[in-house]
Amino acid sequence: MILPPIFTVCKASTAVTALLGSNPVRFYPFGTAPQDGETPYAVWQGINGQPINSLSDRPDIEDHSLQIDVYGTTAEETLAVAAAIEYAIETESHITRYSDQGQDQETLKFRISFDVDWFVSR
Repeated sequence: MILPPIFTVCKASTAVTALLGSNPVRFYPFGTAPQDGETPYAVWQGINGQPINSLSDRPDIEDHSLQIDVYGTTAEETLAVAAAIEYAIETESHITRYSDQGQDQETLKFRISFDVDWFVSR
């Protein structure tokens, strides 16, 4: 299994790092964002995946589905980060679903979620 280079692609985007910082880039694998960390930030996680099988040979490509969640202190800030990430990755992947948007009642952070499919060569 080869993971999609989502962090590398986002880290190379000046639009993303202008919003999420560059040292560190506040774009974390799911479950690793610092508690009470600086906003805005985003997390990603794999939600599905499989090799693209063929009868004649071993798979040479894998299809990964990822979920990206963006958190911010305002709706505008959160939308700006989501748009920057989407723009950075859409030449490498395919946006497949726009999902939840809203404000967490406990933390008051705004959240936007979307899914992508990413084909990775082995």
